[in-house]
Amino acid sequence: MPLPIRMLLSLALLLAGPVCVAAGETRTASLAPTLSGAALPAHLTAVGGTNPPIGYVRFCAEHGQDCVAKGEMAFEVALDRVHMADLEKVNRSINEAVEPLTDMEHFGETERWSYPVDGKGDCEDYVLAKRKALIERGWPASVLLITVVRDRDGDGHAVLTVVTDQGDLVLDNQATDILPWQDTGYRFVKRQSQGDPALWVSLGEGRSPPVVGGGR
Repeated sequence: MPLPIRMLLSLALLLAGPVCVAAGETRTASLAPTLSGAALPAHLTAVGGTNPPIGYVRFCAEHGQDCVAKGEMAFEVALDRVHMADLEKVNRSINEAVEPLTDMEHFGETERWSYPVDGKGDCEDYVLAKRKALIERGWPASVLLITVVRDRDGDGHAVLTVVTDQGDLVLDNQATDILPWQDTGYRFVKRQSQGDPALWVSLGEGRSPPVVGGGR
């Protein structure tokens, strides 16, 4: 049973929420047709429950309908050419449409998660927009998971992971191409539960969760 939003807010305050990396040149790389040769497993593995980012808890207080399970749960999506083209279109269009702006520059706050309705936002806002766009295009919400990572410099960042039959793929406002999670160079901290988007699971990064919202 999902926890009440006030309880989630209290729990989240115990830990720092997930600061976005500063916007810079985007990375490009080719997506391998299969992940069979990867040294790491194709799918990320949850190692237990954890607190959601405080920014996400506040987002859910304002957008409760976007933080509940909807429809039949799917564990993965078959990654055919149509689905891949759909992911690429959404990732590219939102990366191009949204101007990177930190939460402090935008709202005068360290961390605030919101849809970039004014065409501006930081990493988690890109993620929220991509997830919403894909759900509206018919994708099951249970395979579209908001994810907190540490980038190559150890800074906090948010990306969207998509669970497919070829592994977990990453949609990132810092990258032009969609990559398998193990090719990003990131350390994966936590993400939404597939069974309940209001709940989050740990992905094994042992240090204190980073804050997402101070960068772009």
